[in-house]
Amino acid sequence: MKILAVTSLKVRKKTDVYTFFNLPGGIMKTLVSIVGPTAIGKTKVSITVAQHLNTEIISADARQFYRGMRIGTAAPTDAQLSLVRHHFVNEIPVTTQFSAGDFAKVALSKLETLFITHDAVVLTGGSGLFIKALLKGLDVFPPVSKEVVDQLNALYEMEGIGVLQAMLHEKDRPYYELVDRSNPQRLLRALAVCISSGKRYSEFRKSASASRDFNSLLIGLHTDRKQLYARIDARVDQMMADGLLAEVMALSEYAGENALQTVGYRELFSHLRNEISLDQAVTLIKQHSRNYAKRQMTWFRKEEDITWFEPDDETGILSFIDMKVLKKKFPAR
Repeated sequence: MKILAVTSLKVRKKTDVYTFFNLPGGIMKTLVSIVGPTAIGKTKVSITVAQHLNTEIISADARQFYRGMRIGTAAPTDAQLSLVRHHFVNEIPVTTQFSAGDFAKVALSKLETLFITHDAVVLTGGSGLFIKALLKGLDVFPPVSKEVVDQLNALYEMEGIGVLQAMLHEKDRPYYELVDRSNPQRLLRALAVCISSGKRYSEFRKSASASRDFNSLLIGLHTDRKQLYARIDARVDQMMADGLLAEVMALSEYAGENALQTVGYRELFSHLRNEISLDQAVTLIKQHSRNYAKRQMTWFRKEEDITWFEPDDETGILSFIDMKVLKKKFPAR
């Protein structure tokens, strides 16, 4: 055997990495997931990792899928897209419902294709439910009563999202702390399960993981709260400078669509309805983004398989990936 010295080799160049990746032997493929809160720098790191691995990126951001929302969702720029091929960015109309289950189906199909020519693929995003759906499958929930669903929808139409938030806080505090509370569809779904079953929605979110025919390597990005909040504030200011208000105005006729019930759009729609000033809207976007980041970190910290890095530690991240991928490909004898 000629590969007995592989474990002592220091991989420096991406060409060296792929000399090893492409060796024969029935090697299982690897999905490298870059996760973390909003504004932490996932896009930059995922591009660096994808270039290092000479591969492509699947986006697991629940809002970057939609067309016409590139500024407000901090989607990769044209320059970034030119560096590495991305999938599921700016692809579907805002009028289309696209669930975590839908994402898992199309992403698994895309991975099957990508793994024909790549031994590793990068997944990146901050939507924990979508990432979980792809990596582990979705939990099994009981059937819900149509009558309950209709009543909840009518309540939402009459009284707004606040009443849904209050109800979920009362019926399922654990899930209330995790869910994107600005997303009415997720609130409605959870409440329908709670009321129909008489149990908390969170009690059903514990089913066994689905089997996947690829290895999963989870890398989390984090930093201290002060720096993260500074990143969030700077990003929001940059979004406004890049034309977020004009982007929201162009989407005004779709303001009621689920895709637009998210931070950045909801606040500016309120401004356009003369409910708040522009300065107030920007302040709220920053505050709601911080709240969202906190919920994201609460979600991801429960995942024991994540290895955490500072976003600027790209050398450490790449070394870790090389070590883990090579270890899986050439296990100790």
